[in-house]
Amino acid sequence: MILLACTNANPGAEEYPLLWDCHDAELQQSLEDALDSARPGWRKTAEAGKWSFALVDVTNLRRPEVAWVNPDQAFYAASVPKLGILLAAFVLIDTGEMALDAGTRDSLERMIRNSSNVKAAELYHRIGAPRIAEILQRYRLYDPERGGGIWVGKSYDKTPRWKGDPLHGLSHTATAMQAAHFYYGMLTNEFLSPELSAEMKAILGEPRVKHKFVKGLEGREARIYRKSGTWGSHHADTGIVEYDNRRYIVTALADLPYGELKLRELIVLVDDLMEGKHGP
Repeated sequence: MILLACTNANPGAEEYPLLWDCHDAELQQSLEDALDSARPGWRKTAEAGKWSFALVDVTNLRRPEVAWVNPDQAFYAASVPKLGILLAAFVLIDTGEMALDAGTRDSLERMIRNSSNVKAAELYHRIGAPRIAEILQRYRLYDPERGGGIWVGKSYDKTPRWKGDPLHGLSHTATAMQAAHFYYGMLTNEFLSPELSAEMKAILGEPRVKHKFVKGLEGREARIYRKSGTWGSHHADTGIVEYDNRRYIVTALADLPYGELKLRELIVLVDDLMEGKHGP
């Protein structure tokens, strides 16, 4: 995939911009205005480094528009780095080292849709920690020059930790922008063929854990493809939200009390913002 600057892109079939180059001042101002109106005190907690957020309007996939809060700040992300296991599994499927048979598909679906730690641990050991790390770094989903990113340094069971992420020493790490990069890369076939990208996206659909973004969008006509995570005060949700006339990526990570409720409120605010931008 050829990466182009957002402002200079005249994209062809294989050309997509780097998300960090696509920060949009108008969308940023709209996001901040909406946050100021709905969530007094958000600036204070953001300045204290308590949460991060990325919003990517991908209604036009080759012209993404990005807004953010603390975009490259790393957080302990609980189950969100299971996205790294998912991608690594599909890379091995692509190379023929793993078959996408009924058992593997079931394990992947349970790991993502149910957030099964048992299935995540099975896949983690099957693929191997070094291989997962290599794949995440190969595709720059973990990039020290951008604050780190998605890292899976420990299985989701009681086996000892393999390795903390190189920058922060955390076992299960993510940043808002690298999580957004994962979804954008999947949509643009950066990592895999269109066929395998579609298979991976399907596994991210039909979430069975009905909280955070899913709860907030309940009753709306949205289609959501997501992975969330929770551990103590660490709350995260990430995904793609689609309607017939609009599509956006949204990722949020927080170390806050009542974080589940706050992320639920955040997705409603964002969804209303995007409806106002594109129409119902």
